Amino acid sequence: MRKIKERNRELALLIVLATLQFVGFISVEMAKSGGISASSLLYPAGISGIFFVIHFAIRFLTPRADPVLFPVAAGLTGIGAIMIYRLDSGLALEQLTWLTVACAALVLVLLFLRSFEVLSRYKYTIGVLALVLLASTMVFGYEVNGARLWLQIGPMSFQPSEIAKLLLVVFLAAFFAERYELLSIATHRVAGIPVPELKYFIPLLAMWGITVLMMIYQRDLGSSLLFFGIFISMLYAATSRKIYVFVGIGLFILGAYLCYLGFSHVQIRVMTWLHPFNPATIQSESYQITQSLFALSSGGLSGSGLGLGYPTFIPSVTTDFIFSAIGEELGLLGAVSIVILYVLFVGRGVKVALLQTDDFSKLLAVGLVSIVAIQSFIIMGGVTRLIPLTGITLPFVSYGGSSLLANFVLLGLLLVLSQKSASTNVMSLREGARH
Repeated sequence: MRKIKERNRELALLIVLATLQFVGFISVEMAKSGGISASSLLYPAGISGIFFVIHFAIRFLTPRADPVLFPVAAGLTGIGAIMIYRLDSGLALEQLTWLTVACAALVLVLLFLRSFEVLSRYKYTIGVLALVLLASTMVFGYEVNGARLWLQIGPMSFQPSEIAKLLLVVFLAAFFAERYELLSIATHRVAGIPVPELKYFIPLLAMWGITVLMMIYQRDLGSSLLFFGIFISMLYAATSRKIYVFVGIGLFILGAYLCYLGFSHVQIRVMTWLHPFNPATIQSESYQITQSLFALSSGGLSGSGLGLGYPTFIPSVTTDFIFSAIGEELGLLGAVSIVILYVLFVGRGVKVALLQTDDFSKLLAVGLVSIVAIQSFIIMGGVTRLIPLTGITLPFVSYGGSSLLANFVLLGLLLVLSQKSASTNVMSLREGARH
């Protein structure tokens, strides 16, 4: 009965989201052409239809899964779809295609990935594959907006780092589940602070080296910060040792500073962060961030209205700067709503992690949640000038096929984990009732 009630809650949330989505698309059409047609409603109908299909797949495949995770992800995706359609209707059709592929991948995860022991058994193979994907862009990648993050295969291009971050989380979860006791034991003291043996810092130093190489060869501070942040989050979750967090932050600052001294593209990013309105750069290097700030400022509290702002002045507005477009046309209220949805997603993901009964599943859930939390913070912080600007996508919201695919696979893994924990708890209760 409880599982039916939870799925009905999920369905009710999706119905509300579908209604809001149609309202959003109608608002865009009214602003763009002054009227609506039946054909213009096919796009929101298609998106809502896909979400309802996924709901029924979840209802039958993982009936005890968390009832909030998917509606929150659907809400973020729906808002992104509205903004992409408003900004570029051609890209909106591509996004709908990728959404179909991403949701199909989610269903495959629900169907075939019921046992996570298989993943932990091949952790080193998965880890090597993650490194190969990251290294592939250093050798074969091509630059987009100064960052070498993309691979081209025929007519298609994709970001290997989107898949690599999921593989890295699986590897780290399995690795730390085996070694967390050794990493947690403090055998020395430095300045009165208990610390583990030096050899246990080798994984931290290795990950630091990888992120520095990413900064150098990929020319992307954001991806390196994301990967290192995921690593530190999972290491802390496994060991509860604050020393790793402080040492990790210090190492990243050191690596970023060395890259700042040695590479002009890092210096430009920092300069445009500190002085975005410099007359010498406002029409060139700092043009993106200044247009983002202008857009957010003009949005005010409630925004200019869907289709009534000027977010197209911002370069890469459908990918890196879609949060700025939302802030301009939906205002502070719309932007805060996005933040609240991410907080809710992360909170439910942390709950999934806490309910796990084995270390691998617990750390896997923490890592998956860390991806969404850190990535959303990096890009929203960048476009609002809280931190230096980086070129990564806003999870579930930005345009991008590889990003959308990776995020829905991530969502599928969290749903399977929540189903696993709920089923285990039910079995434990039944066993307790028998005795």
